Amino acid sequence: MDPDVLRAPGTMEADASVLADVLPTESLSASGRPLGPLREELYRIPDLENVGHVVGVWVQSLGVLLLAAWVADRVAWPWQVVAWLFAFLLMGRSMVRFAILGHEAAHRLLFSNRKVNDWVGGWLCAYPAFVPLEAYRRGHMAHHKEEFGPTEPDMVLYNGYPLTKDSWHRKLRRDADGETGWKNLKLLLNALLSPTARSIALRIVVWQVVLFVGLWALTGRWWVYPLMWFVPWMTEWRVLNRLRAVAEHGGLRASKDRRVTTHHVEQSWLARFWMVPYNTGWHLAHHVDIGVPFKHLPQLHQELVDAGYVQPGLSWPTYRSLWRHASSRQSS
Repeated sequence: MDPDVLRAPGTMEADASVLADVLPTESLSASGRPLGPLREELYRIPDLENVGHVVGVWVQSLGVLLLAAWVADRVAWPWQVVAWLFAFLLMGRSMVRFAILGHEAAHRLLFSNRKVNDWVGGWLCAYPAFVPLEAYRRGHMAHHKEEFGPTEPDMVLYNGYPLTKDSWHRKLRRDADGETGWKNLKLLLNALLSPTARSIALRIVVWQVVLFVGLWALTGRWWVYPLMWFVPWMTEWRVLNRLRAVAEHGGLRASKDRRVTTHHVEQSWLARFWMVPYNTGWHLAHHVDIGVPFKHLPQLHQELVDAGYVQPGLSWPTYRSLWRHASSRQSS
């Protein structure tokens, strides 16, 4: 079924016909949050699994760079370029994974011990990916308090959709060429001059120095950090971040009904590999209840489907279908 049929004309919003008033139920509150035994089950934080996720993101990130260096030492020049190009692309994916684990820590859902959650979430997930966890947490909680509200920190990523193809392509080009990344980097540099923000900014800087020296030592190439860590963050990560952000809230509006503020997109292995790891793609369920760790978001989503809260026609069948609609406005 064409998803456009079930969108309000000229908007990204779901048609009123798929916003059935079916809550509360025995296991879901009026807002969709789980109740009773279901809540207890879905609120359980999988500490051991998350240790594996944190270790895994480091193993695969460093592993990609070490493998590229190993291959480059054994093949002719054109194939060396190919090896490093693949590494570059995969490091954009790594930046996504660091950021999403930092997001889980910002919700204090990475580990059940708060001190462990904040230390690991900051030092091993957020700071390596240039994310000031403490500042991000404050802004992100404002986002959850009222999507599209007066303190929404990411309005620039969500507003104005659908837009024209030319405008859509301009945004993606600015992300891909580093223009958006430079704006974010300037915020970090300015934070170094602020007495209140300097301590957090210095943690990020220290991590980047450690990574520069460490990757040089591990690969024997001084340029691995700037070209394979910093540049993917400045460019590829920005593109992936915009694509994901638009797929989460693009073109929607403030409402107490999370189906009006947040999209749901049917998940595929390719999208989960590149852009929405750790069940991030079940974003409607995340906004229905921000206390549910990412491990359990698919289960919460299924509960919402079973209750009739998520009906056929509400969800986008693919990310591409959503992005096509997001760039479907005709030029005037």
